Amino acid sequence: MKGCMTLVFYVAALTVWVVTADAKELSITTIKDDPYAMSRGSELEGYCIDLLAELSKKLGFKYKLHLVKDNRYGVMDSSGNWNGMIGEIVRGEADLAVAPLTLTAVREQFVDMTTPFMQTGIGFILRKDLATEESTFSPLSPFSTEMWVGILIAFLLTGLCIFLVGRISPTEWAEPDTEVHNFTLLHSFWYITGALTLQGAGPHPKALSGRVVSAIWWLFAVMLLACYFGNINSMLHSNNKHVSITTFEELANQDVIDYGTVESASTMLFFKNSNNPVHRRIYQHMERKKSYVSNVAEGIRRTQEGNFAFIGEAASLDLAVARYCEITRSQEVTSMRAYSIAATLGSPLVKNLSVAILQLSESGELTYLRDKWWASSCVRDHSNHTSQALQPHDVRGLFLLLGLGLGVGLLLALLELLSRARNQAKDGKKSCCSVLTSELNRRFGSGGESSEQDGSEKSKA
Repeated sequence: MKGCMTLVFYVAALTVWVVTADAKELSITTIKDDPYAMSRGSELEGYCIDLLAELSKKLGFKYKLHLVKDNRYGVMDSSGNWNGMIGEIVRGEADLAVAPLTLTAVREQFVDMTTPFMQTGIGFILRKDLATEESTFSPLSPFSTEMWVGILIAFLLTGLCIFLVGRISPTEWAEPDTEVHNFTLLHSFWYITGALTLQGAGPHPKALSGRVVSAIWWLFAVMLLACYFGNINSMLHSNNKHVSITTFEELANQDVIDYGTVESASTMLFFKNSNNPVHRRIYQHMERKKSYVSNVAEGIRRTQEGNFAFIGEAASLDLAVARYCEITRSQEVTSMRAYSIAATLGSPLVKNLSVAILQLSESGELTYLRDKWWASSCVRDHSNHTSQALQPHDVRGLFLLLGLGLGVGLLLALLELLSRARNQAKDGKKSCCSVLTSELNRRFGSGGESSEQDGSEKSKA
């Protein structure tokens, strides 16, 4: 019996809703606030405009949209009168308020609010150079991990190239059967290590090919060291200028950066009524400095100018971060809250709107609208930090120069060996290919290795 009465009551409420919706257009108030409602010529567009259109399709009502006259969300003054959109609802000037209206206990006493269509919280934004976390200096920090891997590969390839040039070039190793090969693999790596520390490590190459490779590696080493020490210098200087602020407590415990929120908005009231000591200090600072702003746009502008942190609701702050790449939002979010649609007390619209909002959430439509209007314009995060670790693409020209030098050195060594093979082929009346193959076998085969071992044993004796 009780279930039947509930069903009858619901059907009656739905009937009243349909009759009311058909009888007149709903008067809906909203406020200009990116990206919820923005001007597009003579019309409005944004998240709340799209949400209202979807609700209209689901419930079949017509509406007339207008902007709130005093450009306020709604707060009660000392005499008990409401302003803003909440005031228009209370006075009967509008049937609904579709905007990022925070669901609060005070508002719920004077208007009915639907199921929330968005969850958010309170955070703050500031310039990235003010939010950088300070870290202890590391000798590896001037270069990125990819850069160090590139340097290691360049080191190994250059050492191997010096070794090959020393073996191939006849000027460097004229008689593999009798002479000692100076540029062993170990000595080749020791030789280029000496160049990295700007110290000599003889013997030095005698052939043109070996000197080309050595000169290119020396140039690479000098420019690499210049980049390394230059980046160390910029990191030390930039770290001295940074003020690391990532939480509300760190914000409250410093006096270098000013901070504020929108005057008379729900965020300000939260800090005013909070019993948290950190939140109380933040409110007292804003009252003492009168660091309030008139709207979100002014807060974002002051943040971009620097030395200011704007405190607001995370959903609005995320939009600023998506549009302005030099701004970042704090990871800490406090006072979780929700945005709802407001209606007059006892309005039959609230139940149906709440059901429709839940249906849009379950179908993924609300997520789609969030992704649509909060799309980031930062294709890539180009940070303004001068202390950013150097990446391989920053010095790709240097790596290309080294690769070109190694290739030229190997080519010259092969040309030297080929010239010698041609002369020997003419003198011995043999084919050039057979003489070249024989020379390569002597230099890289067992014969070359045994002569090198014999030579090393003689040198030890």
